[in-house]
Amino acid sequence: MSQALHPMLNIAIKAARAAGSIINRASLDLDLLTVSSKAPNDFVTEVDQAAERAIIEVLLAAYPGHGILAEESGSEHGAKDSDYLWIIDPLDGTTNFIHGFPVYAVSIALAFRGQVQQAVVYDPSRNDLFYASKGRGAFLNDKRLRVSKRIRMSEALIGTGFPFRKGDNFKRYVQMFEAVMQSCAGLRRPGAAALDLCYVAAGYYDGFFETGLSPWDIAAGSLMITEAGGLIGNFTGEADFLYQREVVAGNPKIYGQLVQTLAPYTRVIKADAAARSDAAPVESAATSTAPSPESALSAALGLSDEPTAADAPAAAPEKKKAVRIRKADMPPKDDAPF
Repeated sequence: MSQALHPMLNIAIKAARAAGSIINRASLDLDLLTVSSKAPNDFVTEVDQAAERAIIEVLLAAYPGHGILAEESGSEHGAKDSDYLWIIDPLDGTTNFIHGFPVYAVSIALAFRGQVQQAVVYDPSRNDLFYASKGRGAFLNDKRLRVSKRIRMSEALIGTGFPFRKGDNFKRYVQMFEAVMQSCAGLRRPGAAALDLCYVAAGYYDGFFETGLSPWDIAAGSLMITEAGGLIGNFTGEADFLYQREVVAGNPKIYGQLVQTLAPYTRVIKADAAARSDAAPVESAATSTAPSPESALSAALGLSDEPTAADAPAAAPEKKKAVRIRKADMPPKDDAPF
């Protein structure tokens, strides 16, 4: 890499490559994998767990005082009161991986005092390294990334992810799918959201939307997009998306048009989430006197008040007031709905 990288980004890259080596070795003999199910259609393998351990080991060896939020182990490791929080998905696209479909990635983001500052998404099957530092741009290997310049939805290629968990409102998603599909040039669903977001940053997609995602799926990719000149938010164009289980991203023009298409569906999605037995209720900040777990983590990770998505060229309801809390006030993983 020709440009000088931030030391913490270098450590994140080292951790991502360590996890990628584990994943690549395991991909050579998938028949030996032990696969278990966290929930219907939600799989985990010993590769996910080994990759996560490798990432955490590298990160904490360099920064023992930092906090950790990881998909498989939650906040079990690392400091509980640090200003620094690493957000880790050791293998995004596990279902693809166990089938030998080569679309999966390692995702690592670092938040400092509520702002995502560093991000790495590593595609081990292609040896593609996406990385970004806040204010310093996003890159694929040594190439600077910029979002696409398309302005017409009729010419746009849009990425998405299908609902697949028990309790997801598939019929409602089909309505969203139909609305977007009829207005764009094509829809794609490879199955790894971290890579999907990087593809928006790289200009491969003009836009992306999905429901049901967790913070570790999108934290790193969100920085890639904003550093590449794109926008990311929830379905009403607000920047409070990280813990809202809905996300839309794109170049500024396509993002605005996607928000206009998807905004009518946001309340239905949140109502579905509230009704699910494994999800905590999502309350509006306008009607709640205490921050919900969703707004708490969103605020703690610093993506509830980013100005970029709120400035999108789309009509949106009145903005909800962001709630900031200290990381020490964040709920334990067992209380979280993801």
